[in-house]
Amino acid sequence: MPTMLSRFRSGGKKIRVRPDNVMAESGTPVASFSSEAQKGWPVSGHRVKSRTMINPLSFFLALATCVGISASTLAAEEKLSVLIVDGQNNHAWQETTPVLTTIFEESGRFEVSVSTSPPSAPRAPRQPKEKDPAAMEAWKKSYQKWEADKATMEKENAAKWESWRPDFAAYDVVVSNYNGELWPEPVRKALEDYVGEGGGFVAVHAANNSHPDWKAYNEMIAVGGWGGRSELSGPYLRLRDGQWTKDMTPGRGGSHGEKHEFTIETQTPDHPIMKGLPTQWLHARDELYDRLRGPAKNVTVLASAYSEESTRGSGEDEPILMAIDYGDGRVFHTTLGHDTTAMSSVGFQESLKRGTEWAATGKVTFPEISAEKMPSDSVGISEVAAAATAR
Repeated sequence: MPTMLSRFRSGGKKIRVRPDNVMAESGTPVASFSSEAQKGWPVSGHRVKSRTMINPLSFFLALATCVGISASTLAAEEKLSVLIVDGQNNHAWQETTPVLTTIFEESGRFEVSVSTSPPSAPRAPRQPKEKDPAAMEAWKKSYQKWEADKATMEKENAAKWESWRPDFAAYDVVVSNYNGELWPEPVRKALEDYVGEGGGFVAVHAANNSHPDWKAYNEMIAVGGWGGRSELSGPYLRLRDGQWTKDMTPGRGGSHGEKHEFTIETQTPDHPIMKGLPTQWLHARDELYDRLRGPAKNVTVLASAYSEESTRGSGEDEPILMAIDYGDGRVFHTTLGHDTTAMSSVGFQESLKRGTEWAATGKVTFPEISAEKMPSDSVGISEVAAAATAR
């Protein structure tokens, strides 16, 4: 039977149980719900002491009793737990994380926690265009101060990075609002294991700029931009004759033109994320990312937008919403969401909620959205009162 992931809580900690490979505390497989195991016969690689038939329902009831879970507890636990990761970004994460939190929590489907990384070092002051002696002397002093401040912060951050260990496995889905320094190796491995073993991951806007040299991360997001990405990073995704193809034309990875409103067009209407959404809608003023490139493995383009050359775009249909399989996990990648204006779009909010629920569960339970709320001739707006604090 297909692998499914069940999650229980015990003392606040989530326990993952795969019905087709239930593990004892020792880590030894004790039963497999294949047709052979249901007949009471041992399955290759699974030690069963006797040929007594194991009833799956009885097993799970016993397991629930062992970890102190009642039926009422399971029924009450309808909300999905979300961990937003932020702390560094060339975008205003201090403004957008509270908005993301509100979007999730006001839907009634999610509960949100936030893990904030150590801060990034301040940027170096730019040399003045005018090279007069007074201006250069002032710049030299500010640069020396920056060097001292940077050295102090890097020393302080070393201990902070050593202790920053977000517990991805405690959540149903992880949402990245992060674009900055490469995470420590233990954190990278934790995310790889979490998503590869069935966890959900969501990349929002500039999260696809980050970690250009982290192979697994780039496979999770399929395509990304900036950070030195080029044809060495992988192909562009290009729409040709109604099909998305991989284009290895040499060139930079990642750019965008002027911020503007643009039309988003559904490419995969039968996908759970897109079912119930209009096939076209006008999105709020935002950066339309173009020329993204990467491994582009196991990716489905859900929606696209045409990047007009008149706005300094690529002159191509660009992937905007994507679904990616990574191991046993699911990834939703949205290139939308530059700022709070972009996040006020009903289309952004609805696709984000649906994509996040899908990444966590593989299905979408949100109701259909009418074309009146997401019109194609004007921007559907739902103003978001940002959460007072990002927890």
